[in-house]
Amino acid sequence: MRTASRPMAAFSLTVAAALALSACGGDADADAEGGDAAAETVSFSWDRNLNAGDQEAEPELEETSVDVPKNPENIVVFDMASLDTIGALGGEVSGAPLESVPDYLEKYLADDAYNVGTLFEADLIEVESQQPDLIIIGGRSAALYEDLSEIAPTVDLGLRGTYTETLERNATFLGEVLGAEDEAAAAIAEVGKGIEEAKAATADAGTGLGLMVAGGELSAMAPAGKGSDARAARGGLIYDAFGVEPAVEDIKAATHGEPVSFEFLLETNPDYLWVVDRDAATGEGTQSAEAVLDNEIVKKTKAAQEDQIVYLDPVAWYVVFGGIDTTKIMIDDVKQIAG
Repeated sequence: MRTASRPMAAFSLTVAAALALSACGGDADADAEGGDAAAETVSFSWDRNLNAGDQEAEPELEETSVDVPKNPENIVVFDMASLDTIGALGGEVSGAPLESVPDYLEKYLADDAYNVGTLFEADLIEVESQQPDLIIIGGRSAALYEDLSEIAPTVDLGLRGTYTETLERNATFLGEVLGAEDEAAAAIAEVGKGIEEAKAATADAGTGLGLMVAGGELSAMAPAGKGSDARAARGGLIYDAFGVEPAVEDIKAATHGEPVSFEFLLETNPDYLWVVDRDAATGEGTQSAEAVLDNEIVKKTKAAQEDQIVYLDPVAWYVVFGGIDTTKIMIDDVKQIAG
């Protein structure tokens, strides 16, 4: 894992109004029988998409609020960005889709961590048998809410608002849950400063084109725009979060949808190509993105001739995106153009 040590700096972002975050509870008076004090909880609210998992259906939103226990001992996570942030704040995860956990995040799993299924399908019998205190979903696993919420308090920490808004919201919430508020504030400040440094590097870098390579085919990535879904937001990160100037004003219109040809790269001729190797991220395919782009047409582009094809960490940009450590990797990826 690549991380960088950076000085702390104050960094404040506007958190989406639809997401309420507050600690509640505290020491309660013992009941008349002399019972235990009530456990502390943290409340989390979001607009839950009742049609999550059905990409063809229009989103149907329902405001959902869940109280989760502070300092949970047994946390199940289906969202890799949340695993990342929990670990970065000093916490530990008991259960996860173990086959999907990137190598650099395995250290945040308990030694006896149990497998809870996949990013898309939960092993409900295993999850229930482990009696978790808290379950976290997001993105690919959002459709699991109904089943998992019957087992334990379940929250969806998927992308809402901008990337930086989501990062701050989730880190702040998890900091309260783990009793690591100071660590969360410091991490948000550090990452915020790093993002600003990365944006400073791209400000003078000219135009860029985000490119995803999979199965030998190319797809142009476009700025997400307000209200975009998680898939579009992921593709737009290089522009939306890191300030790269798009090579054409309307990439989607220019590409007639997202797939593009090698000739398109030469026609648009951006100063930089920012490349995500999807096959490397998913463990599929037999040809690397670098090999796919090693041809005579691409060699004629400005990006190739000036050695300005940047290969982004595929797991960070495609699988995880959104956690503290992962964002540091992304920052370093972008800042490498500054020399």
